[in-house]
Amino acid sequence: MKLTMKSRKSLILATAMAALGLFGCTAQANEDTIRKNLATVLPKEIKIDEVRPSPIQGLWEVRIGSEIRYTDAAGQYLVEGEILDLKNRRNLTQDRVNKITAVDFSSLPLKDAIVWKKGDGKRRIAVFADPNCGYCKRFERSLQDAKDVTVYTFVIPILGGDSPDKSRAAWCAKDSTTAWRNWMLDGAALPKPDAKCDASAIDRNLALSQKIRVNGTPAVIFEDGSRAPGAISAEQLEQRLQALEKKS
Repeated sequence: MKLTMKSRKSLILATAMAALGLFGCTAQANEDTIRKNLATVLPKEIKIDEVRPSPIQGLWEVRIGSEIRYTDAAGQYLVEGEILDLKNRRNLTQDRVNKITAVDFSSLPLKDAIVWKKGDGKRRIAVFADPNCGYCKRFERSLQDAKDVTVYTFVIPILGGDSPDKSRAAWCAKDSTTAWRNWMLDGAALPKPDAKCDASAIDRNLALSQKIRVNGTPAVIFEDGSRAPGAISAEQLEQRLQALEKKS
C-alpha cells in the first residue's frame, strides 16, 4: 500500500508520540524502582526529594535537599561526585545545585534585615550572618572595599551561646546598622536592648534561612538568585557583581 504524504506525516507523528509515551512510562518505572530500592538501604531520616535522568545516559540523578547523588536505573549503586562537561568546560553538577538553591531575591522580606549602603547602592546583596561567626566578621571587613552596594543583613543566631542575645541587641538598637557594624568590625559592645523591643524578625529570619536551606554563615545571595557560601574575598565579590551587571 502506497502512503500519501499526509499519511506519512501522520504515521511519523504517531510513532513519535508512542515513543514519548513509552519513554514516559519507562522513566516513571525507573524512578519508582530507584526510590523503592534506595529506601531499603538509606537511613529513614534521609528523604529523596527528586529522581530524574542525568546528562549521561543510564545514569540517574538523585536529589536529597540541595545535594546531588547519582545511581543506576535499578538503584543498586550510589555514586558521589560531579559530572563535568569537558567540551564546554562546565560543571553540570554545580549548575544543578545552583539552580536548586537559587532564591527569588524580590521575595526576600527586606524589612527584617539590617541595611547599609555604600556609594549609589545600585548593586544589592543579602547576607545571612550570626553575630558570633568569625567568618561573618571577616566578610564584613571585605565588604568595606565594595563599591556602590546595598547590603541587607539577615541576622540568624545559629551558633548557640549568646548569639540569640546579641542578635536581639543588634536588631533592637536605636541605630541597628551602626550597632551591628561596630560589633562585627571593631568588637564594640552591643547596647542593652529595650525589654519592650519586638525582635520577632530574628525568628522570621531563622525560619527563612531554613526554608531556603542556608546551612552556614555567612551566606551571600545575589540579585539573580545565585549564592556564595562562606566568606568570599572582596575581589571575588566584585567579580560576581560585575558579572551580574554584564548579564543585566
